[in-house]
Amino acid sequence: MEIESVRHKQLRRFLETGNARGVIEPERLADMVAFIDAAETFDELAIPPNFGFHALKGDRKGDFAMTITRNWRLTFKRIDDTTIGNLDLEDYH
Repeated sequence: MEIESVRHKQLRRFLETGNARGVIEPERLADMVAFIDAAETFDELAIPPNFGFHALKGDRKGDFAMTITRNWRLTFKRIDDTTIGNLDLEDYH
């Protein structure tokens, strides 16, 4: 699976350089990104261990999330079957 774009500045830096300053749970984030990267299709993101993969509702319909901690999520949009975009690290609760 390809990650087309990353919105969160510190997350982008973490993915490019490995510098974990400004991100929470860097080890879990690294595992989650590796899981996304290894998936061949979007549907594989729902196969365990899926890190709490779920579709968002309401005004966030069309976005998807994976659980990092209780309140923090890795959120993104589905671009096509092999690409996600707008990867973000957020506390939306």
